[in-house]
Amino acid sequence: MTKGYPYFLQEWGYQTWNQAKGSPITFQTVQEATGTVIKRLDKNFFKVRFDRLTASEKNFLREMARLGAGPYKTGGIADLLNQKITSLTTVRAKLIKKGMIYSPSHGEVAFTVPLFDEFMIRAIPNLEPETCCLHST
Repeated sequence: MTKGYPYFLQEWGYQTWNQAKGSPITFQTVQEATGTVIKRLDKNFFKVRFDRLTASEKNFLREMARLGAGPYKTGGIADLLNQKITSLTTVRAKLIKKGMIYSPSHGEVAFTVPLFDEFMIRAIPNLEPETCCLHST
């Protein structure tokens, strides 16, 4: 559930502990706490990062999330955005500089934080093609 991310482990543990009715704490309690955990991560962890993004950066990340589990081929993102790969260079570089994505290998990008792809789908459920403008800042 935490995808090995230490902060997520803390959040799941905290919420599970608060919801537990006794000892031992069961996996069912962990599962029941998950909704609360996701809401808290959305509000206090993911949204803080999301709010630092420009519209074009949000669109880029939303299309990454649309592709499923990463890493993602930059060409696949470009195809979804109906753009040439070269037109994504600037936004890709900005996202790397902001620590939102990294390049695990040539021609690929991935989210730096697990579960951010799922957050992007919750934050922007439907990305209409006309709202996607990679040339804005």
